[in-house]
Amino acid sequence: MAAQIIAVGIFVLMFVMIMLDKVERCIITLGAGAATLLLVFGLCMRSPEAIWTTLNLKSIFTLEFWYHTGLNADTSTGINWETIIFISGMMIMVEGMARVGFFRWLCMAIAKLVRFQPVPVLIAFMLISGILSMFIDSITVILFLAAVTVELAQVLKFDPVPIIMAEVFCANLGGSATMCGDPPNIIIGTSLGYTFGDFLTNTGLIALVSMVFALGYFYLSFHRELNGGEGKGSLISASRGKNNFVSGTEAARAMDQGRGNRPNFVISDKRGFYISAAIFLLAVVLLITHAQTGLTVAAIGVIVGILSLIAGGRHAIEIMKKVDVHTLLFFVGLFIVVGGLEQTGILEAIAGFIGRISGGNPKMMVAIIIWISGIASAFVDNIPFAATMIPVIRTLAETTGVDLSVLAWSLAMGTDIGGSATPIGASANVVGTSVAVKHGYKVTWGRYCRHMAPASIAVLLLSTLLVWVRYF
Repeated sequence: MAAQIIAVGIFVLMFVMIMLDKVERCIITLGAGAATLLLVFGLCMRSPEAIWTTLNLKSIFTLEFWYHTGLNADTSTGINWETIIFISGMMIMVEGMARVGFFRWLCMAIAKLVRFQPVPVLIAFMLISGILSMFIDSITVILFLAAVTVELAQVLKFDPVPIIMAEVFCANLGGSATMCGDPPNIIIGTSLGYTFGDFLTNTGLIALVSMVFALGYFYLSFHRELNGGEGKGSLISASRGKNNFVSGTEAARAMDQGRGNRPNFVISDKRGFYISAAIFLLAVVLLITHAQTGLTVAAIGVIVGILSLIAGGRHAIEIMKKVDVHTLLFFVGLFIVVGGLEQTGILEAIAGFIGRISGGNPKMMVAIIIWISGIASAFVDNIPFAATMIPVIRTLAETTGVDLSVLAWSLAMGTDIGGSATPIGASANVVGTSVAVKHGYKVTWGRYCRHMAPASIAVLLLSTLLVWVRYF
């Protein structure tokens, strides 16, 4: 009983401190993880076995960690090293792509293709955001997309905030479509043994339908503003606040006058550019086929990471320095704390509670998971929430007989989509709004939530209905 109380206390304190955002997240989770190992497993449980099970180091040295058939789920608890190693490799690949100008080239090429007209740019950048976020961390996608959007806005004299908000929503939505799109999905996939194809044919279909809705929703919400209509977000001069419409032809001419704004001129290393693009395509192929090849996502992460460092040549150390080690440490501490909840039986009790209030009704269970996940993720980090819920849904499936995969897809959609509703709900939101504010474009909570909350609620409702229709 004491172990359970302390484990819950550590978890709640960790969550509160993450929400307050006064101390760096990795320090919070590592401190909470250390407290779990010492107080819960050491002092209360006196169980070295629980410590070693949670640290889970032995899994790295097994063949199954690097190569398997994909038929059996990974039921190990504690630190999910497969997730951490995969994210590390993808971070290295993304930094290598960024160094040679891949993302700026892509954004500028698409913008030029639609002749720099704001409404077509809105649609094009939403699609880019959604597609790239299926394979690349949404933070990186938004960082580059938002920067290019602001650059276009300063030349064409329009407010970039509507486009940035739409990009953020589509990044979170696109990330829900695949196993490597958002961190919660990586954790769900590696913990429960699901493949890239499993996600693509399940959450991917829901995301596709939702993307069609999102394109229509944001077009109706912003097309008048971006076309120079009257209102708060109309095409304006950033310095004088006057209506200052720029036609597509004039825009294209204005952008082409600056050589640095032409797509080819943002490539800093052409040879490196082509190699990085090839490595990215290889990563996509390996992820799509990893159920057939037997390579785990950890192995894929190591492969693309090593190839990216080799391609970087003398820039390899520079690329390594840019890897977000703090995020990786955040995951390590988080997994230990969640392991404490699992080892003490807290998560099993939560699963039992959800089973009771749903009355064993699978549809009700799905609705509870989607909406609790969505609402919670709008205000707290969806990564620890997803990590906490995985053992819960596993226990629910074992005790109620509901298909585990259906609960997994519900959890993925809830955590990924709910985070779009508020400016702090997901890391991509924070990055996108920060880029806008940095360049003098204010993004208030009221303005953000007025457009993003209804879209999030609508997609959560759509997800619930689609899961019900398809699986029950």
